[in-house]
Amino acid sequence: MPHLPRVFVLGASLTIQFGPFLEKELAGRFHYDRKRATDGKRAEDDLDFPQGESGGDSGMCLSYLRHRRLKDPIPADVLLLSCGLHDIKIDPKIGTKQVSADQFKLNLEQIVDEVTAMKMELAWLRITPVVDAIHNARSTSFHRFAIDVDHYNQIADEVMHNAGAHVIDLHALCAPLVPDALVDHIHYNESTRKKQAKSIADDLTTWWGSR
Repeated sequence: MPHLPRVFVLGASLTIQFGPFLEKELAGRFHYDRKRATDGKRAEDDLDFPQGESGGDSGMCLSYLRHRRLKDPIPADVLLLSCGLHDIKIDPKIGTKQVSADQFKLNLEQIVDEVTAMKMELAWLRITPVVDAIHNARSTSFHRFAIDVDHYNQIADEVMHNAGAHVIDLHALCAPLVPDALVDHIHYNESTRKKQAKSIADDLTTWWGSR
């Protein structure tokens, strides 16, 4: 059997939800793995506040990658990374984001360094859409806004371009599907998760084969 490239997924709840479908789509094309829970906590118990196998915001992803590089380097060819939606969460009481735009950029730049140090290629999933009225009516403990999705995507586009990373435009895939595909303020129904998985798998396969 020919050697299959190995992909490792680091991301929050959206990647957890489409993960089983992505693993199935990648069968025979890539070996699949992802961040696993090591603290006995389940990400599904509270998708809005990352724990367990959830990657969380960009700072949490950076801390995880730094720890893995020092203690247990990830044995993969590709890191499939998704973060940003937790970064743009705004506390409605004080109006501040969980991770500022400047810090988000710095975190991504340092993530690139960690990925490079572990000799992996980086594939980035652009941040998925937010529908302000729906999100902020259904989520009262924190808010998100589409304008911040666009801003943080622009920041990430620049960082990933400078790093030579591969970019998968998950935002463009999901934009025509919202709000109908949403099951709550930010998560998608099963049929959309399957579409996300197939699109990502096909994109990864084409990109890897053209290298």
